Amino acid sequence: MSTLNQAELDRLLAEAKAADVSNADALEAFRIAHFGRQGLLKDLNERFRAVPGQEKREMGQALNAFKQALQAHFDEAKAGLTAEEDAQGSGADHTRPSGEVPLGSHHPIRIVRREILSIFDRMGFTVADGPEIEDDWHVFSGLNFPEEHPARDMQDTFFIQRDPDLLLRTHTSSVQVREMEKREPPLRIVMPGRVFRNEAISARAHCIFHQIEGLYIDRDVSFADLKQTLLVFAEQLFGSGTKIRLRPSYFPFTEPSAEMDVYWGLETEVDKRITKGTGWLEIMGCGMVDPAVLEASGIDPNEFTGFAFGMGIERIAMLKWQIGDLRAFFENDIRFLEQFTAAS
Repeated sequence: MSTLNQAELDRLLAEAKAADVSNADALEAFRIAHFGRQGLLKDLNERFRAVPGQEKREMGQALNAFKQALQAHFDEAKAGLTAEEDAQGSGADHTRPSGEVPLGSHHPIRIVRREILSIFDRMGFTVADGPEIEDDWHVFSGLNFPEEHPARDMQDTFFIQRDPDLLLRTHTSSVQVREMEKREPPLRIVMPGRVFRNEAISARAHCIFHQIEGLYIDRDVSFADLKQTLLVFAEQLFGSGTKIRLRPSYFPFTEPSAEMDVYWGLETEVDKRITKGTGWLEIMGCGMVDPAVLEASGIDPNEFTGFAFGMGIERIAMLKWQIGDLRAFFENDIRFLEQFTAAS
């Protein structure tokens, strides 16, 4: 496998721009060939890892510029087809009233999700999204997970039987990899979404849950920036004077890493059961982005640093409204949901 060079990237971009994207089928074929799990970008990312260390910074910048140009070409072609379809008339009834029908209340997960995103929006973060069915690179390999990591085992992760390279994402960190691959720093993004893990359902765990992760990459980002960001977030969500603590932990994609706890209390039996008698409830993991993760996505770790964090929305909702059982969010009990009408 030959290493990358600028001349080859120029040639590949010229070939991509000359490809047929004149209709929806051709555009989809273009997307699969270039952005698919076995497409051109995946091959280039793998070859980038073979670039000598002294050339990585220059080649990483060239590769990022290629990705952006390729994405811009695809977006332009897609917008052109959409405009053409709109001009021909889609058959939509534009006379129908807009807006949602005021029926019932929002689900507590949706309420908390909206509130969290609003807080980070005020801090300057933007929202990014990605697919729930992912490939190994974006969920594990691109995030520095070793081959023997237990998350790669079927006891912890749901794999797609017809294709062993596909799985249900175990975290929205996969969106971080996608964003780092296609965008240059600085990055300040949050990634909400549904994730899946092979866990027994109980008062504290579920096989399906919702996450919001965050990523900030720029020059001279420090752990102090991470701690202050999370403290401001906790105080805005739970109120002034909220107590937090950071405990050393381990994640393959951050170094150093920490768990963040919020003080729940020990006044009732529910408090003692949920916090295991400590009074503290773990709500998120966080840490400084590992240089290997930055390098895998074409970002120079000698120039940029960053932090990442991730939290379960269910845990936040439990702490916010003192809900004692995680399963209540998934049972669709109307008596439970009606309690959040005012919060909507």
